[in-house]
Amino acid sequence: MPSRATFTDLFPISKPVIAMAHIPALPGTPRFVRGTTVDELVERVRTDLGHLLSAGVDAVMFCNEDDRPYGLKVGAEIPATMAAIVAELKPRDRPFGVDILWDPHAALALAKATGAAFMREVVTGVYESDMGLWAPDAAELYRYRSQIDADDVLVMANITPEFASPMGTRSVAQRARSAVTSSLIDVLLIAGPMAGAEPDLSVLREAKEAVGGQVQVLMNTGARADNIGRFLEVADGVIVGSGLKVDGQTWNPVDPARAAAFMDRVREARRS
Repeated sequence: MPSRATFTDLFPISKPVIAMAHIPALPGTPRFVRGTTVDELVERVRTDLGHLLSAGVDAVMFCNEDDRPYGLKVGAEIPATMAAIVAELKPRDRPFGVDILWDPHAALALAKATGAAFMREVVTGVYESDMGLWAPDAAELYRYRSQIDADDVLVMANITPEFASPMGTRSVAQRARSAVTSSLIDVLLIAGPMAGAEPDLSVLREAKEAVGGQVQVLMNTGARADNIGRFLEVADGVIVGSGLKVDGQTWNPVDPARAAAFMDRVREARRS
């Protein structure tokens, strides 16, 4: 397998911030506004993206956040439309990633097509969830990654996914160690119970201690200006979406003032 960039290669800065660029509902999903063109979707995302980049985030991640209710497989129209949007908007001066809820094969194909440096999905474990029984297959995904020559795409994997509870009795520490050693996950993510909800700090600490620095462990949901300093005492970085939106609501546009205030707090945390 060819050598590829690591997380620290992508993010030489301490405690990087990956901000979500949420895409409006896409064709074929219940909340899609019929008649909306791809160009109109691009312009919706462009405004949010501009605010995020101006605030100084270290990377962005494009996601079909409003394709509710979520499924475990998506049709070809989803990655096709997202590819058109990402190709138009992807930043040229910092890394970017992609996320398709909740289809890891589609996300990986999108990453390969657009040149994304990383993808985010759930790829290990078994869960009871809002989508039914959720049983991703890391072995199949990683073989697919090799088949499409996408070994350079980092897999960021959530082991405490939103809208779901793990089945079985293994602890977070056990699941974290297994995800890294057996499933070859590149970056571990710890989330709260839903989008915009912060995780239990003790759970994040448990996962980080369990992997012992083998990979980075990131806060995946619920980051806000008023809590990020505390979480970055433990986490190696953060993925943030709702906390940068108007009124802190996931479905609202990005608030430039909130984004700037958040990055100010991150810089304070880095200095300390």
